[in-house]
Amino acid sequence: MTHIQTGLIREGAIVTVAEKIESYLINLSLTYEKLEEHLWVITDEVNTVGRLIVFVEDCLVTVRTKVMQVPAEGQLELFDALLRLNLEMVHGAYALEQDHIILIETLEVASLDLAEFQAVIDAIGLTLAEHYPRLATYRDR
Repeated sequence: MTHIQTGLIREGAIVTVAEKIESYLINLSLTYEKLEEHLWVITDEVNTVGRLIVFVEDCLVTVRTKVMQVPAEGQLELFDALLRLNLEMVHGAYALEQDHIILIETLEVASLDLAEFQAVIDAIGLTLAEHYPRLATYRDR
């Protein structure tokens, strides 16, 4: 594990990445559960983020959420739509994970700050709110 992963120096004290992320979650008033040292689940319908997974691995913080299951029919059209929607996004991208479509964003631990973390959480919430009506049409096939 590198120095970046284990801690950051702030005003003479070492603050771990886990402490930094938890402080952001608290400052943003997000409802979360810490599952492991570097793994959190945010479940916060009030702030329109739904259920997000936040984890730290190597020098990256990843924020991701499941959007929907890949439907049995209309996959080609759905994948085309997802690629086109990726063009509209400021943060993150749609991706496939097994039989689910996910929305994922990665941040560098070294430059992570509260404003950047909040921007990612907000962008995921806005993206889901904006895109979900279009994507839901593929669920009902």
